[in-house]
Amino acid sequence: MPRRAQRPYRFLLLLFAAIACAEDDTPATFRAKTDLVLVPVVVRDKQGRAIGNLRQEDFQVFDRRKPQVVTSFSIESSGADPAPAEPHVAESKPPAAPYHFVVYLFDDVHLSSTDLAAVRDAAERHLKDSLGPADRAAIFATSGRTMLDFTNDSAKLHEALLKLRPQPIARPMGKECPDVSYYQADLIVNKHDPGALQTAVQDAFICMNLPDLHLAPPIAQAAARRALSAGDTESRVALGMVGKVVRALSTVPGQRSIVLISPGFLTLADLQQDSTAIMDLAIRSNIIISSLDARGLYTVVPGGDAGQAVQNAAQTQYQGAGASSDEDVLSGLADGTGGAFFHDNNDLVEGFRRVAARPEYVYVLGFSPRDLKPDGKFHDLKVTLKDPAKLTLQARRGYYAPKPGK
Repeated sequence: MPRRAQRPYRFLLLLFAAIACAEDDTPATFRAKTDLVLVPVVVRDKQGRAIGNLRQEDFQVFDRRKPQVVTSFSIESSGADPAPAEPHVAESKPPAAPYHFVVYLFDDVHLSSTDLAAVRDAAERHLKDSLGPADRAAIFATSGRTMLDFTNDSAKLHEALLKLRPQPIARPMGKECPDVSYYQADLIVNKHDPGALQTAVQDAFICMNLPDLHLAPPIAQAAARRALSAGDTESRVALGMVGKVVRALSTVPGQRSIVLISPGFLTLADLQQDSTAIMDLAIRSNIIISSLDARGLYTVVPGGDAGQAVQNAAQTQYQGAGASSDEDVLSGLADGTGGAFFHDNNDLVEGFRRVAARPEYVYVLGFSPRDLKPDGKFHDLKVTLKDPAKLTLQARRGYYAPKPGK
């Protein structure tokens, strides 16, 4: 086999090195330059097909509603094999050299056993039918418990998928009393939301059968602090593994993609900046991140009996808002790197087909922000076409300015 075709199989060693480097500086951080902001854009026609015949002057970029000057422009195409031709002509056609590498990253830290079983079965059906001679797949988990380097061996892929199990690292396995989600805990502890606290207080009073309502507030506050700490830890682990995979994959030649399979998770404060920096590194390395919401078409169902209808309604409200917020990291990573986001659909086999396929054309626009202040604030981005002509755009939503002193 030519030397160039062997290089990607060092990926597992590179990932171990990335993990080891991150462990020297805990928690892991991902920094990116913001003197040039890169914005991947996928433009599709009304049939959903990506088009690649647009020019730099066809696009407009707005940073916080202010028009920007596009100073760099490129088109990434996935329609051809990038591997160079051999200098000699062989008598028989050699096997196709691998050049399309996809990491399937299962978020076993957040996946429930039910959702994990469903996406595991769908992934196996997808991999069995989709891998071609030039395709290689790797199986990884955000907990780091399951790792399979790039291969097209169906038996090895099957074995790796079977090893996947839910691996919550900070949350309790059962339901707590009171039941406070990461989203609700953030409202209580960080945002001092009285409604969120009162809901947790009522939940503690009912589920613990307390004799006096005044005993419930300290119990609810303690539960919120535990939930916030657990949620923050697990989100850091999951997002950190995405960053480590991007870092390792950036050294691999060929077309590279990551498929994140997750129910989603909340990212707060500095984690959102880490997410932006991960996107920057992926964009600069021409790595596409797609995501599949493992929950499929889901609804938030209240528990308890009819006598707790008011309490159930309040708790369900926070659960629904939290479930919706969990999607943001999945859609953000996909939109920000030119990938696909599959959600609200139970046809997971079709979902894997969509997220594993790279768009045929991705435009990468670059601009230098005017008068960028190092205040760490979020800058929302908007990309438009001067002549929309019934075309739809998928583009990066924004970036963070550097923090003061960095």
